[in-house]
Amino acid sequence: MTRPLPTTSRSLPIALIRAREGVMSPIRDMLSETGITEQQWRTLRVLGEFGRMDTKTLADRSSLLFPSMTRIVATMLKKGLVTQTQGTDDRRRRYVEITSHGQRIIDDYAPQAASIAESYKRVLGEQDYETLLDLLTKLDPGAQT
Repeated sequence: MTRPLPTTSRSLPIALIRAREGVMSPIRDMLSETGITEQQWRTLRVLGEFGRMDTKTLADRSSLLFPSMTRIVATMLKKGLVTQTQGTDDRRRRYVEITSHGQRIIDDYAPQAASIAESYKRVLGEQDYETLLDLLTKLDPGAQT
């Protein structure tokens, strides 16, 4: 006997997609002013937080596929948001670093991004907000345990 599927209103994958859209909508509105994409924003955020890193690590920390990251970095290079250098030990490895222009975008929009995050905390409450982040980390295959 097969178990019935949960209703779509109680389906975790569907609920996560709906929640993502709700979370990302104000961020998309903010990013429309910047001329950068969600993926570029995530990449800049990771580089701003962790500094220079190889493209594979950057893709992992930005939750992007490596081939996509390669294309995103190429676009960001053209926009002057990042620099890319070749590894000295392994010449196949590329390292990416945020430029002052890229950091300025993060700095200029950090207050607005923080305000958006605060709005989620107001909706959920501080404790539920932190609990939600902890629970989502449990489902993240890339999270370190």
